[in-house]
Amino acid sequence: MEGPDSRERVAGVTAAGRPVGNFLGVERTAQSMAKDGSTDFGRCSGIDISETCSSAEVNEKIHTFLHVESAGPSSSTGIKFENEEDQDLILELDNTEDMCPAQASSSTTVIQNALKDEGKVQQAADSNSSRQTFVPCKVCGDKASGYHYGVTSCEGCKGFFRRSIQKQIEYRCLRDGKCQVIRLNRNRCQYCRFKKCLAVGMSRDSVRYGRVPKRSKSLEEQSVSSTDSLQEQSALESRQLAIYDVILSISQAHHAHCGLTDDKIKNIPRTAATLMNKLRIPEGRTHYTDEELEVQRMLMWQQLATLITPTIHSVVEFSKRVPNFSDLSQDDQLILIKTGFFEIWLTRMARMFSRSDNMVMFEDGSLISRDEISVVYTPDFVTSMFDVSASFNMLNLNDTEIGLFTGIVLVTADRHGLSDPHGVERIQDRLIEALKLQVSRNHSTEENLFASIIMKLPELRTLGSQHNELLRWYRAQWHRVELPPLFAEIYDIPKTAEDAQM
Repeated sequence: MEGPDSRERVAGVTAAGRPVGNFLGVERTAQSMAKDGSTDFGRCSGIDISETCSSAEVNEKIHTFLHVESAGPSSSTGIKFENEEDQDLILELDNTEDMCPAQASSSTTVIQNALKDEGKVQQAADSNSSRQTFVPCKVCGDKASGYHYGVTSCEGCKGFFRRSIQKQIEYRCLRDGKCQVIRLNRNRCQYCRFKKCLAVGMSRDSVRYGRVPKRSKSLEEQSVSSTDSLQEQSALESRQLAIYDVILSISQAHHAHCGLTDDKIKNIPRTAATLMNKLRIPEGRTHYTDEELEVQRMLMWQQLATLITPTIHSVVEFSKRVPNFSDLSQDDQLILIKTGFFEIWLTRMARMFSRSDNMVMFEDGSLISRDEISVVYTPDFVTSMFDVSASFNMLNLNDTEIGLFTGIVLVTADRHGLSDPHGVERIQDRLIEALKLQVSRNHSTEENLFASIIMKLPELRTLGSQHNELLRWYRAQWHRVELPPLFAEIYDIPKTAEDAQM
């Protein structure tokens, strides 16, 4: 992992928060599914996986420009554009004025003043030429050219927003997501510029385009100058910016602490493995005795536990970065992680369940058959796991959306034993709101998708309860098998006779 000074990594929102104690060894401070919902492991290895932006690709897209003033298309350039996107880029770059040292110094003063009141600076800059008709872009304050994606905006911000949603770029901010976005520096931080676009109401669903007529400009100017309007807009911006910060925090946490994101799945080496390799049927017999079957089941359970244990580490680290999770008491954090782990694990693993092959692939590339897992649990339970995974895969969620959903699963307010369920519920409500915004932005034509996602919560909860019942037998057999300590702790499996009596 690169250091905090790296300009190619986000130095933005982290939720290190308060420690979780000594729990789990830490200080207490793919889209490639077939249409039927099953996973093709050929695709998991890197074939036909829908494109998502890796951090390297994002870095290539992050250009740092000092944009001084944006004007309309120049008629003297003589350039014919291949498409509207190229024209937007050229407009933003070609309209940047050359500055001598004296001008640069003056601009620094303007930027400093603009940080205090960007609206007044913008009006002063353009008052000589367009005092009567000036309508500011709601994103950067430049002169608006019309209504684009639902708000009054300039050509530069219109093109920037269109490119962002078409390519589904995940930007990074080097300044904690708190950059001011004004005409003079709007190209410096694409993360904060895109966040501002969302905050003022830009949406791919809003398609009222067109130039602003003079009468509308006059009315808009009066509206912008209204104190009440500014206060309402400021409140809306603050709320939406906070939601977008949640989205980015979860996205970063999920990519950093999940071994099954789209880009990581491509690099998993497939390895044929088996859980049933420790016990052989004696010669002259065709089946195991009941006692031998129990031994086989325990050995397979031990091997499966070893495959699952690495995910426990990553889920703990992910949890610590969920916004406001560290504000909960240490006991409540522990309860949420332990009771929600199986549901989170299954959500992450869903794309690794292959109905066509009847196999499950783990993070290290191990391929385990459906029949073997059925011995560890029960055939009916494993069938339910495959069914829920297939239906979840059919939703075609990207990594950020899966991260938000797992966050929602984590902070379930009715887990038994919580001391502050209302605090947990408040965190979950913010995550639900963030997921709703993300889904509406990325899946605007799928009206019922958000509801379909939320309906997966009770399905997972049911499986989680069934899984807990199946663990009763293993808890009773604790003395017959050696499990990884972390695995035993997450599922409250005794490690000593004293533990068993508690």
